[in-house]
Amino acid sequence: MKFKKTILLLLIVASTTAFTTKLIKGYNVGDTIEDFKLKNIDDKMVSLSDYTDAKGFVIIFTCNKCPYSVANEDRIIALDKKYKQLGFPVIAINPNDPKASRGDSFKDMKVRASEKGFTFPYLFDEGQKVYPKFGATKTPHVYIVSKKTMKVEYIGAIDNSSRNPDKVTEKYVEEVLESLLAGKKPLKTETRAIGCSIKVLR
Repeated sequence: MKFKKTILLLLIVASTTAFTTKLIKGYNVGDTIEDFKLKNIDDKMVSLSDYTDAKGFVIIFTCNKCPYSVANEDRIIALDKKYKQLGFPVIAINPNDPKASRGDSFKDMKVRASEKGFTFPYLFDEGQKVYPKFGATKTPHVYIVSKKTMKVEYIGAIDNSSRNPDKVTEKYVEEVLESLLAGKKPLKTETRAIGCSIKVLR
């Protein structure tokens, strides 16, 4: 009887795990995303539809404390400064539950953005409702989206050196954006995001 109960329990866990994985699979390259509305560090709500003149977006799930996110902050600022004026602004989103990640509260986000001089919106995924739709698992995790069709054009890392900007030899995000701006299909549409796992309260 005990053996049967154990087998039944294992089957339930396996089924639940598979179902959960399916639910949080998120977008693939070529998928159409849903718009969202999240609070920015200026206390205003922001959605992608607010950007009427944008050609697309560089959506980056990032946070305050992850060493990988911190190592990429200057690169994210540089991307925004360069490509915002060309129609592809950066939209940064903090997906971490602040109860599970000390230093990632909305108040902490305001402080960090001020310290670093963020030039882009830094949105708080309150209730962690947005990042699972994308399927983001790391900070940082990048999604490039075309505005006209709201189609995912790229998923992955900013470049090929997650911690040391001096060792970058491939600028994945820039290469994709340059292709899109030239009306061409990007050669590399997916890379592996390297960073800290998104923090969820267990």
